[in-house]
Amino acid sequence: MKSHISWADARVLADAARAKGGTVVTTNGCFDILHRGHLSYLTASRKLGDLLIVGINSDASVKKLKGPDRPINNQEDRALLLSALRVVDAVCVFDEDTPVEWLQSIEAKIHTKGADYKGKAIPEIEAVKKWGGKISYIDFVADYSTTKTLQKMKGPLVK
Repeated sequence: MKSHISWADARVLADAARAKGGTVVTTNGCFDILHRGHLSYLTASRKLGDLLIVGINSDASVKKLKGPDRPINNQEDRALLLSALRVVDAVCVFDEDTPVEWLQSIEAKIHTKGADYKGKAIPEIEAVKKWGGKISYIDFVADYSTTKTLQKMKGPLVK
């Protein structure tokens, strides 16, 4: 079972969707331990278009962003779980610190980010504007995050 596709293959999917008049949506993140918040976010992202391509940070990239103890799940496992979700059409892995190069390879009409990024200067904004795309901010489900899940796991085990 293939967990992810190349950037070039993602571009082919995006071009095919656009040729049929479809709207391509991208999003990105670590998606280290999948939880309800991720599913809600991905579902909301998918509803904005006809094709959802998810970019995930490589293991090396996650370590840079989150520290030496992360990721919990390796990139192959994270990509495999995401690709199994009905709302996700394809998954790509990127090594860079930001998803800008990956985004440029696809040129989606809509790129989604969590609402916590609203009003912040993120590199994706200028990149997406170059080809006429837009950023759409998605609200999070309260109390769901990988960090909170890890905090709960460090607590006493319930029998």
